[in-house]
Amino acid sequence: MKTTDFDYSLPSGLIAQYPCVKRDGCRLLCLDGKSGAISHRTFKELPGLLSPADRLVFNDTKVMHARLFCKKASGGRVELLLTGPSVGDHWNALVRPGRGCKAGVKLYLEKNSSVGIEITVVNPDGTRGVTFVSGSSVKSWPAVIKKYGVMALPHYIRRPADAKDDETYQTIYAKHEGAIASPTAGLHFTPGIMGALEERGIGISYLTLHVGIGTFKPVTVVDPKDHVMHEESYELTDETAAQIMQTRSKGGRIIAVGTTSVRVLEHCAGEGGCIKPSAGKTSLMILPGYKFRAIDGIVTNFHVPKSTLLMLVSAFAGREVVLEAYRQAVAERYRFFSYGDAMLIL
Repeated sequence: MKTTDFDYSLPSGLIAQYPCVKRDGCRLLCLDGKSGAISHRTFKELPGLLSPADRLVFNDTKVMHARLFCKKASGGRVELLLTGPSVGDHWNALVRPGRGCKAGVKLYLEKNSSVGIEITVVNPDGTRGVTFVSGSSVKSWPAVIKKYGVMALPHYIRRPADAKDDETYQTIYAKHEGAIASPTAGLHFTPGIMGALEERGIGISYLTLHVGIGTFKPVTVVDPKDHVMHEESYELTDETAAQIMQTRSKGGRIIAVGTTSVRVLEHCAGEGGCIKPSAGKTSLMILPGYKFRAIDGIVTNFHVPKSTLLMLVSAFAGREVVLEAYRQAVAERYRFFSYGDAMLIL
């Protein structure tokens, strides 16, 4: 198995730069993982494609406004993307440009130069440890994020985030703040879709995984088994575990909404698919050959070539089956990635 086995050709014009006018107005490619059969639907049809005994499991993380624009004392501009707490008032951050941003360098917010940030360490993974300079007018990362941070869109969306992204890049059920990127399979769901699911008797449950750099870090090694996943914080409650096991006992299917939900469910699954409530960190990477224990289906978006997300979907439905579905999606001019169209894999 090589990383290049998960590559595919994608015209840049198919990478969605903006969301659909309506969240549920996207297309839905339906893939039968066993037969490879493909059908083309709309997302509004999703409730009717599932059985009343099924249960959807959503990731209710909320995206932080974790992107901060700073300046060095010399005037050079530096962008920080806060990835989460470290110890005490120290957080970790991706820094761009990283060159010259070594330990001891001080930065100041463009929007408020009285807030100083010091780089304390360069971590082995290239992220930086950061803390507040003594005398800063604000010394609370959540407060800085709320007042001065902006939404960080993925690099393939080649435009600045605007006020509309504050709403459209957040799921309607986002609850627990802590992610640096949205669990984008959930962006298509509307109150109307949620109501239609409930009316049909389809169960709805929630877990939390704070999407960090582990989810989207590029795979740069030849053999994906050598790729190191970053840990990401998660929580699966007693209530959600009980709901899942009740659905299983009645013969219903567990459909994960997004690859982040898949990873938490599989991380928490014991022998025989028993879901155990827990909270902590996971670095689970799912590659072809993995034996799924928790899920029976996935609602997902179309993923970046050679990414761990495409590898996970390929593990579930088969690499050749998935890549053929992607080839058809390209031919049919589907919209790709975070603001793009969706897939249902059963």
